[in-house]
Amino acid sequence: MSDSQDFATFEDVGIAERDKPPFVRLPDPRLMFGLRAMRFAALAPGHQLQPYLTFLAALSTAQEQLAGVIAPPSMPSLAEQRSRAANAMPLLPRTELALDEATSTCFGGLLVLLEDVIMPELARAALNRAKEADSAARGTMFAAVLDDAVPAETAAEHIFAAAALQVVGALRAALLDATLPQPVADGVCPCCGGPPVASAVMATANIEGVRYVQCSLCATQWNHVRVKCVSCGSTKGIAYQAIEGIADTIKAETCDECRTYLKILNQRKDAELEPVADDVASLGLDLLVSEAGWRRAGVNPFLLGY
Repeated sequence: MSDSQDFATFEDVGIAERDKPPFVRLPDPRLMFGLRAMRFAALAPGHQLQPYLTFLAALSTAQEQLAGVIAPPSMPSLAEQRSRAANAMPLLPRTELALDEATSTCFGGLLVLLEDVIMPELARAALNRAKEADSAARGTMFAAVLDDAVPAETAAEHIFAAAALQVVGALRAALLDATLPQPVADGVCPCCGGPPVASAVMATANIEGVRYVQCSLCATQWNHVRVKCVSCGSTKGIAYQAIEGIADTIKAETCDECRTYLKILNQRKDAELEPVADDVASLGLDLLVSEAGWRRAGVNPFLLGY
């Protein structure tokens, strides 16, 4: 593992950042899950996690299908959203999703779509357990995912619950007025209050070179200053860790103040990078950084149990 204090790779500030880019970028559920599926499929061949990445490609494809057919989830009134924004609160508290009928519908649909998918034996066993769960058990699973309190021994089946919640969370966030969300707190999604999965330096026109952090649940992206810890907001003791000999398009931004890290993807060097998929595929970097004493600041439901 290399430890670099050279910020040039990620930290050169472009014109777009000086011109105040939009604070949030809302998700497009009908597009993003398909792109994620393609990225998982592209990463799989020859990878040590090939069977799992191939399975996640199929899972993301199922999410894409569901995002286009399930009924819109329930939303707070506009007045309530404005009140929450004015009080620096998430507009769409994610805890509400545990009882949303759309979540249950999406979960059931996901299990049906995955019946004929080739998957690792452990995933198949977990799928069967998820099918057997009654409505109360499913509600408990949703709550555990939303509370980031998934029992290690049942992590596998909770992946399906998390996948359903991602679809509904993204559909909800997509219905918001993009000008309404306001900063809440370090490491907290302004839309649903969820933790991040990773961050990325954008290659998109008009925001090229700007850093956005992506929510692990609803996929909302929010602008975050570079060379600044996503978890605690410190600008001291920030460094970038990478695996020696591996392309430096993905690094772990570590903070010596709170001893956490979050990956940062450089889409300017590789526009195909996708926060969720590439976070899973770069698991080796997590293992090295964790062994060096930092703990993960983000959450990826597809890494539950790792």
